[in-house]
Amino acid sequence: MTDVVDRADSEELAGLSRLARTSVKLILRLQDESGAYPASPTFSAYRGYSWFRDGAFIADAMSAAGEIESAGRFFDWCARILDARSSQVARIVGRAGTDDPVPDNEMLATRFTFAGDEGEDEWWDFQLDGYGTWLWAVAEHAARHGLSLERWQAAIDLSVDYLLSSWSRPCFDWWEERAEEVHVSTLGCIAAGLTAVAAALDDQRALDVRVAIHDIRALIRTRGVVDGHLTKWLGSTAVDASLLSVIHPLDVFAADGSIGVATIAVIDAQLNFGGGVHRYLADTFFGGGQWPLLSCMLGLAFSAAGDRERAVDQLRWAASTATSTGELPEQVEDHLLDSSMKAEWVERWGAVATPLLWSHAMYVRLAVELGLEVRQ
Repeated sequence: MTDVVDRADSEELAGLSRLARTSVKLILRLQDESGAYPASPTFSAYRGYSWFRDGAFIADAMSAAGEIESAGRFFDWCARILDARSSQVARIVGRAGTDDPVPDNEMLATRFTFAGDEGEDEWWDFQLDGYGTWLWAVAEHAARHGLSLERWQAAIDLSVDYLLSSWSRPCFDWWEERAEEVHVSTLGCIAAGLTAVAAALDDQRALDVRVAIHDIRALIRTRGVVDGHLTKWLGSTAVDASLLSVIHPLDVFAADGSIGVATIAVIDAQLNFGGGVHRYLADTFFGGGQWPLLSCMLGLAFSAAGDRERAVDQLRWAASTATSTGELPEQVEDHLLDSSMKAEWVERWGAVATPLLWSHAMYVRLAVELGLEVRQ
């Protein structure tokens, strides 16, 4: 009987590995010649755009999977965008802390066309998290593969200056919501990015970065923690699944530390239904479904905390959402938080984004973490 069970487990893991390999190939096939990773090739609101945040997580997964050239091309794309906006960054930095700071609509955008331009259509564009996330991802990539950061140094310095000047400003969160708040996952992305590149900076920037990291972590601990766990924004009591990234892979708070343990536990209890993880309890986007990428992030947190079995459960659930052609969606409707809102979003933007490259990336990243084979 044991041999039969072991064989069944082995076959299941082989199936999970196949989907990871399919995901790597899909991301490679869809990556634009510019280096940008499309958010989704067909979804009306995302088509033609790449995000620093989503793309950084995608690049990190590809780097972890051994696709060094693919990840490097994305970081080159980020660097070109930043280098082209050096005067904009200088203006933002120069006016920060004065009575006339640059308004939100003149801050760096959160998404760009593949050619590196801001979109012409309206968007919830001022988000700081992506600039921290790309710093973290490029530094992880360089460390993982023994590469020098010199190739991206000018863009790294610009990002650091931008974040040092602006990290405490309210802005939209990961989900393009609540621009009036300071979001803990955003602060976590910034802290992770600054920490990751600190050793590559000149002395003055490195000193300023150390001060900022200390201040960010202190702010999170004093205003972004309730009942021992991280909260959605400063002063809130709610949680958001984006907080999982702050535990792992960003590693701002250790998965086995008191804040990490409490945050994983509350998100698991409130937002995880049978393996599918919701963004937050009041979510109404497409009815508030379950997101495979967030299920994988919970899996990464479980893995970092030493619970491989729960991590595999999360990978298994994410795999169950794949279409017959191996495409992973942004979310599924098996357990909607507000089904009355689904039709409104479908009418506005069409069916749920499928494939979503970020979903495929987090699946790959968790598969790598679990030691599964993800390359042919």
